[in-house]
Amino acid sequence: MTTTELALNWNPIDWPLTHGPIPYAVLGAGWIAVAALALSRDRRWLSLRPVGAVLLGGALTGLVEAVVDGWWHPFPEGLPHYVIGWIALALFGISLAVFRAPLLSRRHRLYAAGGAALVVLAAASQVNRGFDQYPTARTMLAPKTQALTAGHASDTVTTPPDRALADVWQAPPGLPAKGTVSNTRIPGTKSGFETRDAYVYLPPAYQASPRPLLPVMVLLPGQPGAPSDWITSGAIQDTLDAFAAEHHGLAPIVVVADPTGDSWTNTLCLDSRIAKAHTYLAEDVPDWIHSRLQTATGRTSLAVGGLSLGGTCSLQLAVNAPQVYGTFLDISGQSEPTLGSHSETVAKAFGGDEAAFAAVDPLHLMAARSFPDTAGVFVVGANDPDFRPQQEKAFEAAKQAGMAVDYQTLPGGHSWSVFRGAFEQNLPWLAKRMGLIR
Repeated sequence: MTTTELALNWNPIDWPLTHGPIPYAVLGAGWIAVAALALSRDRRWLSLRPVGAVLLGGALTGLVEAVVDGWWHPFPEGLPHYVIGWIALALFGISLAVFRAPLLSRRHRLYAAGGAALVVLAAASQVNRGFDQYPTARTMLAPKTQALTAGHASDTVTTPPDRALADVWQAPPGLPAKGTVSNTRIPGTKSGFETRDAYVYLPPAYQASPRPLLPVMVLLPGQPGAPSDWITSGAIQDTLDAFAAEHHGLAPIVVVADPTGDSWTNTLCLDSRIAKAHTYLAEDVPDWIHSRLQTATGRTSLAVGGLSLGGTCSLQLAVNAPQVYGTFLDISGQSEPTLGSHSETVAKAFGGDEAAFAAVDPLHLMAARSFPDTAGVFVVGANDPDFRPQQEKAFEAAKQAGMAVDYQTLPGGHSWSVFRGAFEQNLPWLAKRMGLIR
């Protein structure tokens, strides 16, 4: 589709930002801005100023990397190399503008600042293309929500033994075409864990009378990240509504819970010196689901999944709380919970107690016992150099532990194109596993 066709047919906030003409146009404008800032016939500029801009840009890039990866360390795996490269270009553009400014008139200084802004925009656009987190501007907006459906229906439809819910479900006339998304607080009643709001997707069938008792999937975001990411960048409502449209309004209920409390804290999804995140996810969240929502019950009706940190958490919950979660979807997770290194993790979370770490670490637990009644899927980007080896290791350990597991790769790296695809691709399997469809 051409840019003209996009303009005529789509709202601008729905124009694609990670493919098509827009990101290439922004990238081209950024390189033109770099050239305009770097090239000049002014003899004063051709002295040592370009060299100074290179040195300043390089020094700032090194400082950013040292602060983020060495001191702050918000990402256990560190900044991806391509992100550092685009940060370097953005800082180089700013440095060029800084060194050019003393030689320019006031008006041309504004042009130089605008050029630097274009370079920064181009770099940010390319980072967004790498993560595919904001495929459109609409995904940057807060998700639209409505009040959570309250009350329990007096008439319900349950799943008969050895059959699927879809076998006995008949959609009534006037059933809504789409499900609802609500945001709500899930309190840390037992854990004392303070979190951000969760998001709840209720499929069309949940509004019916009699109400089918649907299975539930607890979905977890990555870190840094927020529960809203699965609604905006993950577009799970569209995926679930499409599934419901093919199954007479039936789809799993999805509760997107918060495993970290904020974007920059890594709780490891464990009970440790950092937080009682495991108790929150294994007890508080399921307790809230079964008291607040009208759902199917039992471990086969409750699944857990997530991306990156959330994927690691899903495997941890499957082996540390197998009586709660019988099914998991581990998308681009790690082979063990980590704050960056094994020694740092054990020191900060368990005061250096290796035995305490081993008692909750999935690899140790799967090596020590079997889980024949647990099923899961591991999914990772085919071009993900950091997480693919870890997923392969975790998959082999799960298989040796007797789990019914599958391993899948999708085109891409550690990005939302993989995360979205993994959820959509495995939704039918999840629905079958939880007794919703055959």
